[in-house]
Amino acid sequence: MAIAIYVTSIDAFSGKTSICIGLGLRFKKDGFSIGYMKPLSFSAIQMEGKPVDQDSIFVGKLLGLPTPSEDLCPIALTPQMVESILAGKEEKDHEPILMEAYRRASEGKDIMILEGGATLREGYLLNLSTPYVSDILETRELVVVRCPHANERVIVDDILAARARLGDSMLGIVLNSVPPSKLPFMEETIKPFLERRGIKVYAIIPEDRVLKSITVGEVLDTLGGEIICAGEAIGELVEEMMVGAMNVDSALNFFRRKRNKLVITGGDRADIQLAALETSTKCIILTGGLHPSPIIVSKAEELGIPMILTSYDTLTAVELIEKAFREARFHQEKKITRIEEIMEERFDIERLYRELGLR
Repeated sequence: MAIAIYVTSIDAFSGKTSICIGLGLRFKKDGFSIGYMKPLSFSAIQMEGKPVDQDSIFVGKLLGLPTPSEDLCPIALTPQMVESILAGKEEKDHEPILMEAYRRASEGKDIMILEGGATLREGYLLNLSTPYVSDILETRELVVVRCPHANERVIVDDILAARARLGDSMLGIVLNSVPPSKLPFMEETIKPFLERRGIKVYAIIPEDRVLKSITVGEVLDTLGGEIICAGEAIGELVEEMMVGAMNVDSALNFFRRKRNKLVITGGDRADIQLAALETSTKCIILTGGLHPSPIIVSKAEELGIPMILTSYDTLTAVELIEKAFREARFHQEKKITRIEEIMEERFDIERLYRELGLR
């Protein structure tokens, strides 16, 4: 029977997928036969006439699993399907579907990795809460806790609440996306406190620019804009965002502060656009629907830096792109390589193996 790890989290976009990928690749490297499943998803889309969860398909392919999509995520619900359930138009017992899919996916495997929903609260709508699913599938939970500039007391309270909810089956936690300024406090104060309370801390992972980056293509999709040059570079990763609203005298020094960035400015600010092109810039967003000078477009094309025209004003564009950064996915090769490096550097895999009884 496979040993099962349920990677779950307290909040959405905490980094569960990256931890699942990192663990899966490490387990394979160490010679274990693995399986993967996302028991339920409330963000499925229709593909070829059936609801599927795209993230689970991506992880399955990345880990080289032949598992069909209906077993990678056996309960995949679109927003429309959720509405039908709420309206009482659809009543179905999903538990047998989940159990049978898990039996197939775990057959002959040493380790099963399960990816939880957005939060520990997700699933009650279907009577399939995280604690219940963990219980019926006999898993151990690894809780991923995102720590971006948050109040430390709130983080600790959330972790203790998760332990109270999950009980002794909880393996421990991963503190993820920790700001560099807070790393010493997390390592020297928070980790010892949690360990004294019987909560194992398997990793403290700092914020990472590569992992939180998004592609130029994702920026384009987010803004619904028009790409006007260097379209072949839409796969490039953007790590930072800067707004070009200053005077031209200070623009160059300002833009030199950050690498691999996108710059948001008005289409009529040729001086700002030129300054951005002279620094480490991956993309320029032109707000207000104003087209740039042909000379600027020609220079951007020559440098291979895409320019995207959007009808949004600067403030709205910033808000949309900030949201895209918060919800960054892990579908790029550079990110996968970085995940492997971070897990090797930061995750106490030997401790996990001891806790699971693996050799």
